[in-house]
Amino acid sequence: MNETIHTNLVSGVMGQAGDTAGSLEQMLKLIIEASPIVKGVIGLLVLFILICVFIVLYKYIQIKRAHHQTGRFLNVFWASKRLDEIYQAADQFERSPISKLFKAGYIELSKLKSSEKSQENGEPRQKDETSAGAIGNVERSLRRAMTAEITYLESMVPFLATIGSTAPFVGLFGTVIGIMISFMQINASGSAGMDVVSQGISEALIATAIGLLAAIPSVIAYNYFLRRIRVLSSEMENFSSDFINIVKRHFFK
Repeated sequence: MNETIHTNLVSGVMGQAGDTAGSLEQMLKLIIEASPIVKGVIGLLVLFILICVFIVLYKYIQIKRAHHQTGRFLNVFWASKRLDEIYQAADQFERSPISKLFKAGYIELSKLKSSEKSQENGEPRQKDETSAGAIGNVERSLRRAMTAEITYLESMVPFLATIGSTAPFVGLFGTVIGIMISFMQINASGSAGMDVVSQGISEALIATAIGLLAAIPSVIAYNYFLRRIRVLSSEMENFSSDFINIVKRHFFK
């Protein structure tokens, strides 16, 4: 009896797999036999899907590395007592936006310290010679670096939102075209039988399904990446505040 049940289960699974393969084959045949406009719509939606897959994979790897290397850099930053040592170690964390933020602030701070030494040697005093002006220079340098890093992290992500908002309408356009073809076939044949309208309706449903297939993952990925980028943005803002406090406390007393 157990062998009979096992055989029936295997037969059922194989039967379902065969039905799925048959359905996919029928869908492919419908796409091949579709009207040129519907083919164009489906081709555009497939292009959207491929672009979405590329962006999702690329941004996932990029943002994951940014988070990972940011955590490692912050460990180095808070464990070290010398900024020059941290600057040398920062080259190991090129994927971390906070590492680049620190390098921008450190370079600006080095310029200010060099300016102070030149003033001590009797050379002409330069602009922003007060400590408040110097701190302002460092803050502006950090803001510029943070803006550049956020822009870099957000690159290509808005296109996911564009796909998510436009793909359903592109699919709907294919649906309308498919239904119009069905009505024209009814008018030409004078019959409303399923054999006349089935292909046009099937084309319309396929276009709608592919449009949703492109839109839904795009919206999910967009919201996911936006949340991860916001986390990095908050960490950059916190680091900027901490770095400015360190500079005020140790360099511009």
